[in-house]
Amino acid sequence: MPVPPSFLPLSAAVSRLRAAGCVFAEDEARLIRSTARTPAELTSMVDRRVHGLPLEHVLGWAEFRGRRITVDPGVFVPRRRTEFLVDQAVALARPGAVVVDLCCGSGALGAALAAELDGVELYASDIDPAAVRCARSNVAAAGGRVYEGDLYDPLPAELAGRVDVLLANVPYVPTREIALLPPEARLHEARVALDGGADGLDVLRRVTAGAAR
Repeated sequence: MPVPPSFLPLSAAVSRLRAAGCVFAEDEARLIRSTARTPAELTSMVDRRVHGLPLEHVLGWAEFRGRRITVDPGVFVPRRRTEFLVDQAVALARPGAVVVDLCCGSGALGAALAAELDGVELYASDIDPAAVRCARSNVAAAGGRVYEGDLYDPLPAELAGRVDVLLANVPYVPTREIALLPPEARLHEARVALDGGADGLDVLRRVTAGAAR
């Protein structure tokens, strides 16, 4: 149950968030207050946001294609712009398709696709243990399976030649540009989810090279 408004006036939360540089302070304050279950949790959530944690990590979820996706601390936050990948997958896939989601992060892509396409057989992988744990919670309802390891390596061998759709929102930031990212991403999201190598394309090349399997 959300904290009753009387415990912390919305204006107080808005003032703190605005002073910390949150552009959408009013919207964030409402989301935080509607998510908090106790006054102590509400205060803690505002404190964490004021100190620079991504809003989604503070809330514990992100909205993605109209669904709430669990986002644990340190896990890459799914961006709205990657909903485009789900659009493309839905257009190409058929009911019952075998889908692989590489560099799955929170599992948002696979979870969204499984919600929009009947009978999807979903497999996902990520090299980050925290992301794997988070993704498992998001794709469990769809019967999805998430494996820990590097790209294709941890996936079941029997998938060879059976994959209908390959999703991959790979790290694409050139290594030298990581330092230029906003602090929310640079300090609070796993570097392995951001760093795409010297030109930002290292992981994409490896995904492409292995796709024919």
